[in-house]
Amino acid sequence: MRAPQSRTEDGTVSARSEPGGPVPELVTLHVWRTSRAALPRVLTRMAAHPPRLRRLPGVRFGKLLGTGSGTGFGPGDADLTRWAALLVWDSPAAAAGFDTTPVGRSWARVARASARLDLRPLTSRGEWSGRRPFGDPPGGRVDGPVLALTRARLRPARAVTFWRAVPPVAAALHAAPGLLARFGVGEAPLGWQGTVSVWRDAADLVAFAYRHPEHRAAIARTPTEGWYAEELFARFEVRDVVGDRSVLGWSGADGVGTKGHA
Repeated sequence: MRAPQSRTEDGTVSARSEPGGPVPELVTLHVWRTSRAALPRVLTRMAAHPPRLRRLPGVRFGKLLGTGSGTGFGPGDADLTRWAALLVWDSPAAAAGFDTTPVGRSWARVARASARLDLRPLTSRGEWSGRRPFGDPPGGRVDGPVLALTRARLRPARAVTFWRAVPPVAAALHAAPGLLARFGVGEAPLGWQGTVSVWRDAADLVAFAYRHPEHRAAIARTPTEGWYAEELFARFEVRDVVGDRSVLGWSGADGVGTKGHA
C-alpha cells in the first residue's frame, strides 16, 4: 500500500508515512569512468566491496551500482565502463575522508575519470532493501539543480511488461526541458532497476514527472500492473559537483558550484 501523500510548496509530492529515522545532512553519489580493459578488476571490486563500503566509518547506508543509458534497463543497456556508489553519511566530516579509504583508493586506481555529487535530501518515499535510507525529509523549495533518484526491485513475472513500457518514457526524458544529466543504475543486471536524473531546477522536474503524458501514463499503470516488489523515489538538492562532469553525461549550463573540471 502506498503511503499517504501531500503536495509540497513547489508542487512535488511528499510522503506522509511513519518517520524513517533522521534525515542525513549529506548523501554522496560517486561515479567512475573506467576502461574496458579494466573490467575484470572492476568486477572483482563490485563483488568484494559492498560489505566494505557499508563498514566505512560514518556510513549509514551504501550501495555499489552498475550504470546504463536508462533507455531499456535490460542487459543490453549496461555501460561496462561506468560504475557508481551511493553513500549516506553521518556527517560531512565523515564523507570528506572517502577518497583516502581503502575502497576509495581502490576505485581511483581503476578510474580514468570520476565525479562526485554532494546531495541534501528533500523528499523520499518507499524503501531500499527494507530500509528508508534518506529518512523522512520535510520537502521545501530550493533554487538551482535537483537530482531525482528512482529505484525498484521488479517482480519477475512483471518484468517483461515493465521493459516494454520503458522506451516511450526514456525517449521523452531525453528531450525534456531542463534535463542536465541522466543515466540508469542497478544493483544487478536484471530486476533491480533505477534512474538518476539531474534537473536545472525543481520546476523542470515537476513538469516532466507530473505533466508529461508518457510519464503520467507509466505512473498510472504502476499500481495496476504490479511491476515492483519494492520501490523508492527520492529528490535531492544538488549542493556541489566535484570532478569531471562528462562522466555523468552532463549537458547545458547551470548555477551549481563545481570543483575540478567544468
